Amino acid sequence: MFTGIIEEIGTVRRIERGAKGARLTIGAKTVLDGTKIGDSIATNGVCLTVTSMTADSFSADVMAESLRRSGLGALQSGAPVNLERAMPADGRFGGHIVSGHIDGTGTVASLRREDNAVWLAVHAAPALLRYIVEKGSVAIDGVSLTVAMVDANGFSVSIIPHTGAQTILLGKRPGDTVNLECDVIGKYVEKLLGPHQDEPGGITMEFLAQNGYGF
Repeated sequence: MFTGIIEEIGTVRRIERGAKGARLTIGAKTVLDGTKIGDSIATNGVCLTVTSMTADSFSADVMAESLRRSGLGALQSGAPVNLERAMPADGRFGGHIVSGHIDGTGTVASLRREDNAVWLAVHAAPALLRYIVEKGSVAIDGVSLTVAMVDANGFSVSIIPHTGAQTILLGKRPGDTVNLECDVIGKYVEKLLGPHQDEPGGITMEFLAQNGYGF
């Protein structure tokens, strides 16, 4: 599990493409501290398992499903990437629950400065927008952000100077692809309520009482 608080900007050193998957080698420093083979590092929000390391890099295999769901397949050597180690059990929860399992991608629509912050607007498909709510959380390229506005075509977030300086988000341009992970809580709620959505009256106080929720 991750929190969406980026620790370091790494650099893609090599991409070895297979028939459907790929192997990434990322230049890094901070996230290598204490890391061992088999540990997880979120790379632009995608949870990757470290399979080999050097003093200043790590390599990870990327399966076909991860390439389909994310923008990792479009990376080129030299590209900067957001990096975060998995959260330790005694760590500080600075962002929100981020699994590193990308739901899909969005497209940068615009960047607009407002005083010391920058508004980032992202176009996304309805299948993703259903889980994105105003003042809720979303991870963009692995960065935990608060949703400021949502409409039928996409959503917007406001990026403070610290986040802009510590991540690759302000280097994006309109048309760029970004990895999106929606708040996992919304997805679990939808799944659990699914069997009852067609029942007359939906979820009621009586239904909750019958299923062990006392008031």
